Amino acid sequence: MKGKVWDSFEQAVADIQDGATLIVGGFGLCGIPEKSIEALRDKGTKNLTVVSNNCGVDDWGLGLLLANKQIKKMISSYVGENKIFEQQFLSGELEVELTPQGTLAERIRAGGAGIPGFYTATGVGTPIAEGKEVKVFDGKEYLLERAITGDFALVKAWKADKLGNLVFRKTSRNFNPIAATAGKITIAEVEEIVEVGELDPDEIHTPSVFVQRVILGQNYEKRIERLTVQKVGGGV
Repeated sequence: MKGKVWDSFEQAVADIQDGATLIVGGFGLCGIPEKSIEALRDKGTKNLTVVSNNCGVDDWGLGLLLANKQIKKMISSYVGENKIFEQQFLSGELEVELTPQGTLAERIRAGGAGIPGFYTATGVGTPIAEGKEVKVFDGKEYLLERAITGDFALVKAWKADKLGNLVFRKTSRNFNPIAATAGKITIAEVEEIVEVGELDPDEIHTPSVFVQRVILGQNYEKRIERLTVQKVGGGV
């Protein structure tokens, strides 16, 4: 380890203990911290609470931790691509807190910004509102949603410098930037590490102050959840 640059994924996740809360970047399988997830799978940490837009697929991404029965609770917005998720939820093995996608993003962003909660109209009059404070502003009802923070955040970036400044590439800049702000310790895996000063300040998406560990990954699979191509003749 030199400064924030760590030598291996095994070392970077070594202090993630049983019962930890993780904020995990990515959307579907796009921009997921796949190497950190694999290292955590190999470590075998149990009873995790994981905050992420979704839970991967049966054999990839966070689905690996589900299959290994390492996740106790998921806070997410979409879970429809994972049969193991469905089985564990229906059997009572997995606790699930479903949150509207925009609300989930704002809860994570608020946590990173030090804002304890906020009001939103999303979910008013639905099961999402159960047990939550409702307040009226200008004649309209809003729900109080609490911010989310984690013991660790796992994110995937395209490029970092040795201080931990991050640049995300295209649609992998999804939940990753806000996830990086919301963990007490943020672990960023990247495809390239450059010297300090090589990144254009205007291109940095996540400043180094939010990042504690950087690890260089190789041979990323970057899987696609469901590949759909156009047939000859214009059909799908």
